[in-house]
Amino acid sequence: MSVGHYENFPVASFLVPARERRAVVAIYRFARAADDLADEGDDPPEARLEALARFRRAVDAIAAGVDDPLVREPPFAELARAVREHALPTAPLADLLSAFAQDVTVLRYADFAALADYCRRSADPVGRLLLALYRRDSAANLPASDAICTGLQLANFCQDVAIDHAKGRVYLPQDELARHRVTERQIADGRVDDAWRALMLEQTARARALLLRGRPLASRLPWRLGLELSAIVAGGLAILDRVDAVGGDVFRARPVLSGLDWARVGWRALVPHAGAA
Repeated sequence: MSVGHYENFPVASFLVPARERRAVVAIYRFARAADDLADEGDDPPEARLEALARFRRAVDAIAAGVDDPLVREPPFAELARAVREHALPTAPLADLLSAFAQDVTVLRYADFAALADYCRRSADPVGRLLLALYRRDSAANLPASDAICTGLQLANFCQDVAIDHAKGRVYLPQDELARHRVTERQIADGRVDDAWRALMLEQTARARALLLRGRPLASRLPWRLGLELSAIVAGGLAILDRVDAVGGDVFRARPVLSGLDWARVGWRALVPHAGAA
């Protein structure tokens, strides 16, 4: 289902049961709209933060069950309906907004711990919302979901180094840049050498390990949802393979998945589930 922006990974595909699909789209449109407030256009930081504060007021009203006129507007009306119909938690929505606001004010991350905390709020809440939607948000499932979501976020950071730097942001830990003797001047120049390749291999290995750690979650979900999640994980792994295949050179061409890549993704997703009914 197309919801506006190019994505590497499936969003509300036909594999999601119809009853939940509308809620998935509502969550996605809310998150996409809020993320765009932080990333797109030419508004100054103050205007971006004020717009995100408006989103936070809407989330607070939804959480309180208040009949606020703001909540009748898109994308909040659809989101409120999803929260109400499926008893979804609203704390993950607030976490997302916290991360998007951080995108406006924080442009560098000292170490991976700081970056992981950002991912905890920018990526993990989506998985937690979906698990709540499917009534699968158990203590065993949540860490696996978090690993997948953070792994996907890190894969996106690897893929978009050049795009992020053009926006003034670096999502590679500063201490790891220093350890590999890679400077931001090198990123700006798009210079790929042994130091850069070693740095990027470290980033892709970390993201891959997280995706593989969370992948067993797919087998604990209903068949259709497990297949959807397997496709998402396979897509993330394929992106990481593509980054490695070009030696970390994400400057000359952003690594994306071709039609053949997507065929492989579908096969990788299907094989673990082929014996299920």
